Amino acid sequence: MVVATKAIVFSAIKYSEADLIVSCFTEASGIKSYLLRNILKSKKGKLKASFFQPLTQLEIVADHKNKGKLEYIREAKVYYHYQTLHTDVIKTGLVMFLAEMLKNCIREEEANEDLFVFLEQSFLWLDKNDEVANFHIFFLLQLSMYLGFFPDATEIQKNYFNIVEGNFQATNTSNYCIEGEEIENFKRFFETKLETLQEIKLTKTQRKNLLELMLSYYSFHVQGYQKPKSLAVLNQLFL
Repeated sequence: MVVATKAIVFSAIKYSEADLIVSCFTEASGIKSYLLRNILKSKKGKLKASFFQPLTQLEIVADHKNKGKLEYIREAKVYYHYQTLHTDVIKTGLVMFLAEMLKNCIREEEANEDLFVFLEQSFLWLDKNDEVANFHIFFLLQLSMYLGFFPDATEIQKNYFNIVEGNFQATNTSNYCIEGEEIENFKRFFETKLETLQEIKLTKTQRKNLLELMLSYYSFHVQGYQKPKSLAVLNQLFL
């Protein structure tokens, strides 16, 4: 079946001397993996390797056989050309980290229009704005909503956050309950939007602790979760 759809690139891995295996989140069909033959050597083809940098937003025409095997892209074009996402050093570190987290967490081969729009708009905002120090923490919190495990904030005034149950509570009931400054900073991200994100002022240590909290939370709620290898790069560049 030939499908025309928007797609966001999650990863591109070299396969043999001239091929790429590309993982994309498509608007029409969810996660799809494509084999791009001879793309690293061909200069005349319709597809260019530069199209498949992490988080690039594409319009593609692809053959989807839906048999659990690698699919094929007939045509591709970039439908939004980032201005800073692949050139700014800090944002490049963020892109590597976010793309790895997304590939780790999203595996369904089915359309999810709300999630696609969320990703699309989030990366447009990241490209256009300069104050992005808290973006990855806010993004992971919002992403958990689309993945089905957004924390229950009905009792957010309580002191403890249970990372297994995903809720706030008054008492420490297990080793997975956390309190203190880290949780108070965490609560601030429930009350903000992208437009006011820069108003949350954190030290490097506070931001690092919050990110570790979010990754711990993900580790309990994403089946087969793997700690992102790009985290070390992000810590060096950003934190």
